[in-house]
Amino acid sequence: MASGSNYKVAFRRRREGKTDYAARAKLLHLDTPRLVVRVSNANVIVQVIEYASNGDKTIVSAHSKELNKLGWLAGNKNTSAVYLTAYLCGKKAVAAGVEYAIADIGLKSPIRGSKIFAAVKGADDAGLEVPYGESVVPSEDRITGAHIAEYAESLDEEELNKKFSQYIAKGLQPTDLPEHFEEIKNKIDETEV
Repeated sequence: MASGSNYKVAFRRRREGKTDYAARAKLLHLDTPRLVVRVSNANVIVQVIEYASNGDKTIVSAHSKELNKLGWLAGNKNTSAVYLTAYLCGKKAVAAGVEYAIADIGLKSPIRGSKIFAAVKGADDAGLEVPYGESVVPSEDRITGAHIAEYAESLDEEELNKKFSQYIAKGLQPTDLPEHFEEIKNKIDETEV
């Protein structure tokens, strides 16, 4: 009879905090494309991915830097940018023939009103059916940036220039963010994906 430790070393990606294998296994058994949202320190990546036995296959992908090419002047990882990136990815997915996907939030906590759920709503609004509950989605004000515009209006000129210097340097007044959001959304609708 062999003796030794009963300790089992976890998979490397689990040790690094990158993959929840139990949740992943449940998603893979559904045999449905997954809407994967990853928010980094500076950008957002939204992908529609299918499981394949030799490795996952990315069907379509959208990166928040693509918004800059469409004229987006605000930040690349705020709630509005996450929504628009997912909206773009949803348009690409529909054009590629994908009609349905499930949200794969990875190790992120499912916090009500978070950027992850803004992405889910963005993809769903683009025509890609992604099931979600209305109670978890951020408010329309947060998605369009109206809350930022409202806050910017309450500041005096000096505070506005200090807190929104990057927006102003790019030529965007923070009070104009909701209109800018709609302008970029319309450009995504007009773009051939």
